[in-house]
Amino acid sequence: MKKVLITGSLGQIGSELVDRLRRELGKDNVIATDIRKIDGNAVCENGVFETLDVMDYEKFLKMATDHKVDTIVHLAALLSATAEKNIKLAWHLNMGGLLNALDVAKELKTKIFAPSSIAAYGPDVNQDNTPQDTFMHPTTMYGVTKTAGEMLANYYNTKFGVDSRSVRFPGLISYKTEPGGGTSDYNVDIFYQALLKGTYECYLAEGTKMDMMYMDDAIDAIVNLLNADPTKLIHRNAFNITAMSLAPEELTALIQKHIPSFKITYKVDPVRQGIADSWPNSIDDSAARTEWGFKPKFDAEKMTVEMINKLTEKFKKEGKLK
Repeated sequence: MKKVLITGSLGQIGSELVDRLRRELGKDNVIATDIRKIDGNAVCENGVFETLDVMDYEKFLKMATDHKVDTIVHLAALLSATAEKNIKLAWHLNMGGLLNALDVAKELKTKIFAPSSIAAYGPDVNQDNTPQDTFMHPTTMYGVTKTAGEMLANYYNTKFGVDSRSVRFPGLISYKTEPGGGTSDYNVDIFYQALLKGTYECYLAEGTKMDMMYMDDAIDAIVNLLNADPTKLIHRNAFNITAMSLAPEELTALIQKHIPSFKITYKVDPVRQGIADSWPNSIDDSAARTEWGFKPKFDAEKMTVEMINKLTEKFKKEGKLK
């Protein structure tokens, strides 16, 4: 991996991956793209940035060709809760955009990473320590596109030799970017509200277990998988990865160790609760650990300390906290 084009680079994962790769590969070797440009945004201002609609195959191909990239990281997609509000757009973007990305990778013989999600599973799997290889019957449009996306990427690998790689991300936690429409986004917002308001109204019910991961570990996973020896990859699309499994009250208890006055209340959103209930409580990531050495650095305690410290610094700079 020497020169990378990243789609959806203004999203939660993209913004942090762009920063990481610019530092490692050099600013001229990371082509950040998104459907729009945001003036003043670090992704747009601190290196190469191009506007790209991933549904425009010809522009996608020309951009990757002109920049002579050897790797594509395809992140452009509608997330779970947003996708349920517009299922046709979700299918059109999530599948059509991925198909274009795979065709560009096929044409230029590049590596491609396109993330999947624990949403690819359905409610009828073993919910605890869900295995790497099992049947997948998702009940959300986001999950349908992720399951189909895994199959499509595997098809391009076996049919055309495209070096496709992927992980099934759990809920991701980051202090740098605000929630972006995912069902698990409460795990970010709860930290914001704990510091700014001292209370949080949770849209998921008490006891709703969900796999989670701190963003630093997610970015490490992308980079490490892209750099992994392809001959050792059996489960290319896609590897289970995880770092912790928490319910809202467990995350609350971790925060209360540092902010004792923090309180949580519950107002369940039936749509997002239904989505969360269709996902595993915890997953087995032994294949990723065995095949390319996946090992998260952040457990729940370390993640909580990091989130509170980093958000406190951020809010003080913004004048939101004294």
